[in-house]
Amino acid sequence: MSPDFVTPGSVRSAAEVNEEIRALWRRTGGTLSAEERAEYELLVVEWAAAIRGAVVKAA
Repeated sequence: MSPDFVTPGSVRSAAEVNEEIRALWRRTGGTLSAEERAEYELLVVEWAAAIRGAVVKAA
């Protein structure tokens, strides 16, 4: 996944990012290449940021 794909201040919800993570695992059959691992790590960071944003908005 290119760093250009994930833009700073992404407005995707945690649910959207989670679905992309699930799709990545389904697509790869559960075994990630180095490139796919990097994509997964970026998605997890984006998901965590979305979760934090949702918690702050709810408070």
